[in-house]
Amino acid sequence: MKSLIRSSVCRNTAILLSILSLCIVVCYALSHLHDDNNPFAVPIFILGVAAISRFSDGYVCGIAASVIGVVCVNYMFTYPFWVFDMTLSGYPLTFTVMLLVSVIISTLTTQVKHQQRLMYEVKSESMRANLLRAVSHDIRTPLSSILGATSTLLESQDLDETARRDLLLEVHKDAQWLVRVTENILSVTKFSADGVKLKLTEEVVEEIVGSAITKFRKTGGSISIQVHKPQDILLVPMEATLIEQVLLNLLENVVFHGKCATRIDIDIVEEPSRVCFHVSDNGAGISEGVLPHLFDGSYAAQDGTARDDSRNMGIGLSVCQSIVAAHGGGMSARNNPSGGATLSFWLPKRGGTEPS
Repeated sequence: MKSLIRSSVCRNTAILLSILSLCIVVCYALSHLHDDNNPFAVPIFILGVAAISRFSDGYVCGIAASVIGVVCVNYMFTYPFWVFDMTLSGYPLTFTVMLLVSVIISTLTTQVKHQQRLMYEVKSESMRANLLRAVSHDIRTPLSSILGATSTLLESQDLDETARRDLLLEVHKDAQWLVRVTENILSVTKFSADGVKLKLTEEVVEEIVGSAITKFRKTGGSISIQVHKPQDILLVPMEATLIEQVLLNLLENVVFHGKCATRIDIDIVEEPSRVCFHVSDNGAGISEGVLPHLFDGSYAAQDGTARDDSRNMGIGLSVCQSIVAAHGGGMSARNNPSGGATLSFWLPKRGGTEPS
C-alpha cells in the first residue's frame, strides 16, 4: 500500500512539474516574439491547469497548479517583470479571477473523472452479475452429464464395450467443455481488472486465423470453413494467443448456437486505420431480443433458451469483448439478410487512428 501511495505521489508530482515547465517555456517563447508583451500567459496557464487536473489523481495537484500558475504569471510574465506585485490597478481582480477559474476547472475535471470511474465500476459489477448467471448454467450442464454417465457406468455392470465407450467419450467431451469454460472465466477476470496492460507484437493475421481453425478442428469442429483475405500480408499489433481465443470462441459459438449451420465464412478486411474480422454462418441467426445483450454474459438468460441439454456461449462472447476491448478494438453482431449471423471485431493498426 505504501509503495502504491508513493508511486502515485511521484507520478502526480512529475505531471505537475512537467506541464508547468512546458507552460513556462511556451510563455517565454511567446514573450520574445511579442517584445516581452505576453497576453497569452493567463490562458496558457489555465490550459495547463486543466491538463494537470485531467492526468493527475485527486484535487491537490489541480489546486496547487492553480496557485503556482497565478504566481508564475504575476512574477515572470506581468510588468514589472521578476517582481511579485499585486498593488497595480486591476492586478488583484485579474489574478483573483484567474485563480478562481483555474480552481473551478480543476474541480470540475476531477469530478468528471470520478463520475467516469463510478460508471466503469457499475458496468463492471453488472458484467460480473451476468457472468455469474451464465456460469451457473455452463457448469451445471456438463457436471450433470458427467454425473449421469459415471453413475450409469458404476451401476450397470452389463453394459457392452460400445456403450461404455460412448459414455466415456461423453464424459471426456464434457470435461473438455469445463476446461474451456474455466479458461474463459479466468480471461474475463483478468480483463475486468483495472490497469491491464498487453504486450502487443505485430503478428501475421493469416497465421493467427489458421492457428485458430486448427485448434477448432482438434476440439471436434468439422463444419466447412472458408477464409477470405487480402492478397497482401497483414501485420496487426496483438497478443496472438488471445486473438486466437477470440476466433476460437466465435467458431465454437456457430457450432453450439448456429443450429442448422453448415458453413462458416471468415472475411478479413483491411481498412485505413484498422483490420476487421467477420465470422459469418448460414444458420438460424440470432434472436432480435438477444442482439443488444450478446456480449454482456447473459446470452442464454436473454434468449430464454437455457436448458439442461444446451450450452451457453455467453461467457465466451464476454471473453471476446473483453480481449478485443483490451486491444483497443470493438465488436458487433448482426443477422444476415440471407440467413445466419455475422459476428465481427476489429483491431487498430499500428499508427492508425481508432474510429470513434
